[in-house]
Amino acid sequence: MPLEEALERILGGARPTGATDELSLIDALGAVLAEDVISGIDVPGDDNSAMDGYAVRGEDLPGPLPISQRIAAGAVGEPLQPGTAARIFTGAPIPAGADAVVMQENCSVDQGGLLSVDGTVTTAQNIRPRGQDIAAGAVALSKGRRLRPQDLGLLASVGVARVTVFRRLKVAVLSTGDELVEPGTADLAGGQLYNSNRFTIAGLLARLGLEFVDVGIIPDDAQATAKALLRASELADCVITSGGVSVGEEDHVKAQVEQIGHIDLWKLAIKPGKPLAFGAIGDTPFIGLPGNPTSVFATFCLVARPFLLKLQGATDCRIPELTVTAGFATAKSSPRQDHVRVSLESGDEGLVARRFANQSSGVLSSVSQSDALAVVPPGVVVSEGDKVQVLLLDLLA
Repeated sequence: MPLEEALERILGGARPTGATDELSLIDALGAVLAEDVISGIDVPGDDNSAMDGYAVRGEDLPGPLPISQRIAAGAVGEPLQPGTAARIFTGAPIPAGADAVVMQENCSVDQGGLLSVDGTVTTAQNIRPRGQDIAAGAVALSKGRRLRPQDLGLLASVGVARVTVFRRLKVAVLSTGDELVEPGTADLAGGQLYNSNRFTIAGLLARLGLEFVDVGIIPDDAQATAKALLRASELADCVITSGGVSVGEEDHVKAQVEQIGHIDLWKLAIKPGKPLAFGAIGDTPFIGLPGNPTSVFATFCLVARPFLLKLQGATDCRIPELTVTAGFATAKSSPRQDHVRVSLESGDEGLVARRFANQSSGVLSSVSQSDALAVVPPGVVVSEGDKVQVLLLDLLA
């Protein structure tokens, strides 16, 4: 199934739980607003100065003008006397009667304390009007907004200390495979691998502000797989597995989900990450990621991430794209949409994408050492110098 069609189907079925919490701003990073936040004040609350300088009346210029008062940020000056200027600092309220602020670099004060102004001064110059940022009664941030650091600052600027957000999702994660060993617990025997996928997924969930519920490593056994999946579905709002959804005889996850729940789609026309499964166990959504480390990362970012964001209540689940110049070429087209791991370099015409040498789905260093995934649509051959779309890893993870 093409990625776009799969996402449409998957996101179409994502329904937030509706449960909410009230958090202090300091704890709300990454949370999703459950209601609009309405500003109760104008920001700024007064017409104020955009810089250090002198508040004047345009009709009194070019001067010279005596300086009648000094207004610092946090202080309120007296009405400006005609024929005078007020020394003013950034953020200080504009005194009544003044209609412009002249930056101090365009002013000179003689030994007698008289101000002269160089250049033309226009009405409202360097004045930030009351409510320029946010007006009282306006929506500061809308329901469904996933809070970023700058959003927390914006909410603080309107006096909000606590927000109502959708309760953080719990995501149960299972790793499958007899070959897996947790790092730090044992030395590897022949044929064994350290379980890197558990930590990749845990980190990706943490970046989304979601709770990681570790169900552990499940052996390649049908009964054990079914038991673990049922337990996971009872513990969390979503179940994610890595491995066990391909076509091998020891791939039990997909078959057991079909026994105890249902699979809505299986196999995507993407590379890496073809064997992805999506369905549910009871009322709990299920996402079966492939087992290869790079495929886990790619399919989580491309499919699981937008689904979990919508399930969390976020209204914007887009994957931001950036257009850059290809510093690589593809030998032939593919029926699947490829996501080439690339690093980004500055070139004469902007950013250039350089292909990581080894694109194997088992080479996790190709993700760790890359900046982005370059999107090569099905049936397209890329030549060096072509324009390509890339997905920045720092915005995906």
